[in-house]
Amino acid sequence: MEHITLLLAIVVVTALVFDFTNGFHDTANAMATTISTGAMKPKTAVAMSAVLNLIGAFLSVEVAKTISGGIVNEDGIRTEVIFAALVGAILWNLLTWLLGLPSSSSHALFGGLIGAAVMSAGWSSINGGTVVTKVLLPAIAAPLVAGIAAMLATRLTYRINRNVTDPNQLKSTAKGYRAGQIASAGLVSLAHGTNDAQKTMGIITLALVTSGVLAPGSNPPMWVIVSAGVAIALGTYLGGWRIIRTMGKGLTDLQPPQGFAAQTSAATVILASSHLGFSLSTTQSCSGAVMGSGLGRKGGVVRWSTATRMFIAWGLTLPAAGLVGAGAEFLTKQGPWGIAVTAVILVGGSFAIWVASRRQPVDHTNVNDADGDEPQGVVTTAIAAVQPPPIGVPASEPELISSIPAPASAPDDPARPPAKV
Repeated sequence: MEHITLLLAIVVVTALVFDFTNGFHDTANAMATTISTGAMKPKTAVAMSAVLNLIGAFLSVEVAKTISGGIVNEDGIRTEVIFAALVGAILWNLLTWLLGLPSSSSHALFGGLIGAAVMSAGWSSINGGTVVTKVLLPAIAAPLVAGIAAMLATRLTYRINRNVTDPNQLKSTAKGYRAGQIASAGLVSLAHGTNDAQKTMGIITLALVTSGVLAPGSNPPMWVIVSAGVAIALGTYLGGWRIIRTMGKGLTDLQPPQGFAAQTSAATVILASSHLGFSLSTTQSCSGAVMGSGLGRKGGVVRWSTATRMFIAWGLTLPAAGLVGAGAEFLTKQGPWGIAVTAVILVGGSFAIWVASRRQPVDHTNVNDADGDEPQGVVTTAIAAVQPPPIGVPASEPELISSIPAPASAPDDPARPPAKV
């Protein structure tokens, strides 16, 4: 610790600030579906998630080792590069939070790090093989695997309960799914702490290595693990309500069985990747699982315009954060005044985004308010047009189909979707 300089201290604090933004940016991953289905109250949900994020931070260091010694070559990388990378990641995180888009905090960090490293030492400073195998491929595979698993699990869930008709059984089943949803949300929170908190551990460890405090290839010190776990837990408790609203209400309308299937599928993918050292995006995994659960329920519809905006944000994250990181590194190379200007840009940009967010605040009191139903697109309209008519009504009498409602399911029926009128 005697080698800690002022610049290194600034980098460590900035990394913990990123970890904090990662926490509130990604709270939706674990708790959006639990909150939207009413399984837990919003404040209780984020408090539980925060505690489990903290616990998860102590379970593994494999992802931290991937970041600290895998993505960039440690030789020739200066501490200022780490600072510039964090500037790019933080500003992109805050911008997508303002827009309510569940983009990847992980890819924001990777993009900022790659952009800053290239500006500092050229493309030779990047380990392309590691980037492809442990960042890009998981980014493509994780949402697909989680989405397919959630879709199949949702279909299986509704098929198992298709013959349940007794109101008491339906109510009991619904309660069981809500309890399962709470348990699966806790598992996602634990997995999120295991995967995402390590990314900050890795970036701090990389800064310590570049400053000569640690030897290359070292594991994160205990004080790094503790501080990263606490920072992400505090951010999680703050709650990223804008993104929770998008993921819980904006992508699809979820029922407890769907929430249970989505969260269980996402948690499995995240924990498996953490064990293998794959630094995947927990946001993409959870978003893919939510969309899969929406497609898995008969009559469920994914709001593709929201999903498209999310996909665009995913695609822009790496290059956008990389450009900001490269610009910040260009400034920091100029010397102390460049580092000071970069710090001012970070603080000023963060403050401006926070002021903009106050114009239409979203918090735990209005997180489940819909922003307005999305107009039906061609696919949704086509699906609705071929829905079978209500039981007992001839298909050749459209006026009766529109005037006589179908028998409604029980309010707490988890086994089938609400009947269309």
